[in-house]
Amino acid sequence: MTIYVGNLSYRATEADLRAVFADYGEVTRVVLPTDRETGRMRGFAFVDMNEDAQEDTAITELDGAEWMGRQLRVNKAKPREGGGGGGGGGNRRGDWAGKQEAYE
Repeated sequence: MTIYVGNLSYRATEADLRAVFADYGEVTRVVLPTDRETGRMRGFAFVDMNEDAQEDTAITELDGAEWMGRQLRVNKAKPREGGGGGGGGGNRRGDWAGKQEAYE
């Protein structure tokens, strides 16, 4: 299971998150997504812990907690809708052609 951590301070680092979640168990992974264009953190993160029970406790204890001046949103991460980054198949070229015509 992966934990979603939202409403993060833009000053938060991977080390900061590891330290906070380490109070609840072993942290195995922290991901801090950044904006592709600016490189700036996007204000949320994903945290994986060694055991589901530890993750559940961390979610219960940290959801709504104030940290770095922000009220955290902490819950189980949900799969990305739309099937993720790949696939979709279909006629992508045709889709773009229709949009391109709208701009001409």
